[in-house]
Amino acid sequence: MVAALQFLTVIPVPISTTQSDMAKSLPWFPAAGLVCGLAAALFFLLAHALGLPPMVAGLIGILALSGFNGFFHLDGVADTADGFFSARPKEKILDIMHDSRIGTMGAAGLFFVLAIKWSALAAMTPADGWRALIIAAILARGALVLAMGILPYARKEGGLVSVFLTERMPSQMVFVSVFGLLAAAALGGIAGIAALLFAVAAVVVFNFFGMQKIGGITGDTLGAQTEITEAAVLIVMCAAQ
Repeated sequence: MVAALQFLTVIPVPISTTQSDMAKSLPWFPAAGLVCGLAAALFFLLAHALGLPPMVAGLIGILALSGFNGFFHLDGVADTADGFFSARPKEKILDIMHDSRIGTMGAAGLFFVLAIKWSALAAMTPADGWRALIIAAILARGALVLAMGILPYARKEGGLVSVFLTERMPSQMVFVSVFGLLAAAALGGIAGIAALLFAVAAVVVFNFFGMQKIGGITGDTLGAQTEITEAAVLIVMCAAQ
């Protein structure tokens, strides 16, 4: 759990962990998502309690959700969009994704992902919005485990995610799937389950596209997947309301 918090959040946990701890932290990813979701929900509800307009409260909620992971996944959105929409061969796409600079497609990707999440959350009541934030955070981190458990790594030389691929086990995928289903049902009811199904569909489509482009996953595509999953959940929860 400590390793999962250290990797997925900016919460300072003053406990040393090893690479082995990190590799074994996959089942705890949804729990780390729960922590991020609770923090974002708290800021969202506090903004409403202070009488701020729904658009401002929604923005604060989305800011907190991204901020508690150090905007780590948004970087993946920008890099993935720049690479995937460059119309280049695989190796060139990977080079573009490795470049720290943001191009037009990356900027557009960031705008639309954040705009979708913000507008969806702002349209919800506080009672529905805080639940949606928690569900989105949990399912997005659970989807990371599923993607890493099934798909190959695209870079031959390895990368940041490689450490997690040494401990891929079916039991981990079953655990996070059950955890995500229970959380979605408990917090969102039928709407939560619908959000889970829509998020799964979005993840499948995104990774199918990724397999066509680069033949697997990278840290950037996993970051983009996280943001897409959160957006998918918030869209469905907003529509259900």
